[in-house]
Formats: sequence, structure tokens, C-alpha cells
Amino acid sequence: MNIQTAHDHGFDVVPAETEVVIVGGGIVGVCAALSLAQRNVPVVLCEKGSIGEEQSSRNWGWVRKMGRDPREIPLMIRAQQMWSEYASILGVDVGFRVCGITYFCDEEKDLAKYDGWMKAVEGFNLDTRFVSANEIGSFAPGATRSWAGGLHTASDGFAEPHIASRAIARAAVRLGARIVEGCAVRGFETEGGRVSEVATEKGRICCNSVVLAGGVWSTLFGRNQGVKLPQLKLLSQVMRTRPITGGPAGCGSGKGFGFRKRLDEGYNISMRSAHPVDIVPDSLRYLRDYVPALKNEWRAMKFRIGKRSLQETFTRTRWQLDRPSPFEKIRVLRPEPAHAILDQAIINIKALFPAFKDLVVNERMSAWIDVTPDAIPVISPVDAIPGFYISTGYSGHGFGIAPAAGQLITELITGEDPVVDPTPFRHSRFIDGSKINHWPIGF
Repeated sequence: MNIQTAHDHGFDVVPAETEVVIVGGGIVGVCAALSLAQRNVPVVLCEKGSIGEEQSSRNWGWVRKMGRDPREIPLMIRAQQMWSEYASILGVDVGFRVCGITYFCDEEKDLAKYDGWMKAVEGFNLDTRFVSANEIGSFAPGATRSWAGGLHTASDGFAEPHIASRAIARAAVRLGARIVEGCAVRGFETEGGRVSEVATEKGRICCNSVVLAGGVWSTLFGRNQGVKLPQLKLLSQVMRTRPITGGPAGCGSGKGFGFRKRLDEGYNISMRSAHPVDIVPDSLRYLRDYVPALKNEWRAMKFRIGKRSLQETFTRTRWQLDRPSPFEKIRVLRPEPAHAILDQAIINIKALFPAFKDLVVNERMSAWIDVTPDAIPVISPVDAIPGFYISTGYSGHGFGIAPAAGQLITELITGEDPVVDPTPFRHSRFIDGSKINHWPIGF
């Protein structure tokens, strides 16, 4: 199975049967495929475009515990352990490094807003700590700004998004997984109420389980199957620079800036908490679900009527499985970055770090992020349809947590004892009247 190029996609053939079909070849999907293959569970992953070509390869690359919703922390602790093991398991360097992550605070009141989070995660024995005004400068030498202090987690780090997804996919293939790119899954059929086969554009596959790991596409897929899955999209953007000498090490962010030093000596830079949000039909459909999130995060949202607003207004929400689906019309979402945000990020980082004064941007990247009402993912069976599982809604946190998410969804499928309590990630929380709890982190 060749997952190196797009040229062979038209010649790929789907197998007649397997145990599990994964829909979506981002970092979440390939980690699930690897976990299943490690257990010798027959698995076929179908990706309508190419592996890792949407948000999985266009993100900051942080692998962090700091600032996560407390409900995610146990899963994230496991994920960091798995990242550290991947080099030996995969036989390739996915770029994982422990370098420390720092949040810089301009004022005392900014520090105070993290008190609640620090108390909430006390039981996990994290190495996150408050950093004084005197010490904070050591994490950003040469900066022109003075800070009131900050938060630092020495054990956090990063991996390289442009390497990781394909490396994990190759490892899954070596262990027996089948990966078919350029192959949209249109939906699935049931027999006796449970999943029996999936319909792809390249043929049907008999199976016992389907994992929906389609990122921002998941809500549309679920709707055609009669499953409510509330997700909305945020636009995230980041720049990749040429190598820079003398800049800060590791990862950090503060008011108006964010950075990560890459393995190639360049940087990923952007602005923290600045996300365009296109108003689409789902914005109204799920408005009530998102009220708690809006109360906490509205300052970071840049609402607009954009290109995506029109596209989604005219996108079909129902289709027959023997006819082309919307997933075949648009193979890969490549949204235009919010250039005004990135332009301001350049101004801010140059003013803050003199080492960046002559920075050269190689690439501006942007991706739509799938965000749930409570900003934690769905990693869960769908109770009404035995054999249907969902792993989506990672709300901008999916890259770092994906290895453990792949393990958890595998354990739910195989009936093993789960690595963490899956209750917080159950799909039913959005349909059974449960209160939506959005953690006001503000990171």
C-alpha cells in the first residue's frame, strides 16, 4: 500500500471485508488504525483526500497537558507517554521533543485567572507551576517586554505535524492495516440494527464496526446517518519561518503572540486566541448548545459571513449511498488564512524578540478546527447504532492527545478495560439532556 503520493489513488481497491473501517485519515484516524493493528484487528482506513492534509499537518505542534480541560488530563498523560515511545515503536522520529511550554502573563490579574485550573488539576501531580516576574524572563531571553509572571510546564513539548501523521500511518500499514487514500466513505448500512457494511466511492466493505474520525466533516456524515453530532468550525492559522538564530527555545504564548521552535531551526508563529468563525447553518442549528462556550470565549471569536457560510448553506445534507457525496466534491479543505491576524502576529513577535526582526515566512497555513460545545472530544460508541463509534471534536487539542485517543477508541471497540474513564467523552451527553460544562480556561 503506497501512502507516499497522490498519483496512485485512482488505482487503489478497497477490500471486500474487514473488522473495522475508519473514516478519516488525520492524526486521530491513523492513531486509531495503528492501535487496532497492534492488536491484530483487521482494519481499513479510508481517506477522501490524502493522509494528514487538513488540520493534522497545519497546527502549532504543541503536545501539552498545561491548560487542558481537567477531564482531558488523564488521557493526555497517557498520550505524552505514547509520544515518547513512538520513535522505538514506529522506527522513525516523529519530531517529539520535551522542551517545556510557558504562558506569559502581562498583569497580576492574568495570573489569577489560572488559579481555578491549578486547583482543579492538583490531583494529577503535574509539574505545572507558577513562575515569578523575576524568573519568567529566563524562558524568553532578550525579550523587550516585562511580564508579571506566568505558568510553565517543563514536561510538555511538541512533535512535528508534517511528519507525524504519515509516519504513524506507515507504521499501521507495516502491522497489517489497509489505508486507501482518495476514497470517500459515503455512509454505512445496518443489518438487524447494527453496522454491517460501509459504502465508499470505490466499493462496499463488509465490517462489524465503523469509526468516524472525520474532523470537521464528521457532523455532516453523522447527519446523513440520522445521528446528532454538534460541532462548529474555528479557523486556525500559523506561519512557518526560515531558520532564526538567537530566538527563544521551546514553546510559549502570551497576549498577541505564540511561538514554537521547530526541529529545522525555524519557528511556527501566530497569535493566541484569535479565531475567525464563519456563521453557517449549523451556527443556528446548535446555537443553544454553544451558549456556555460563547460566554467564556466570545472575545477570541471573530464572527463573519465568509466563503464557508455560502458553501455550507448550499451543501447537501442528505444523499443516497450509491450516489456521489459532498465528500467527493471537496477532497481537502484548504481555507485562506486570516492574513490580518498573521500580519499582526509578525508585528508583535518582531517587537517582542529582536532576533525575529529579519524573519522570513516560508508558509502561511490555515485549517478549520472541529469544536464541540464543551470543547472536549467525543470518543464513544453511538448507543442507538451498535458498531458505530465516533472520535472527533478535539477542539484544537487533537494533535497532542491523538495517540491515547486511538488507544481509547480501540479499547471501546474490543471490549478491553479502557485506559481512562471514557464517561466524559460519551456521545450521549449531547442528546440526553446532560448539562454542557465548558471549562473557562482562557489559555
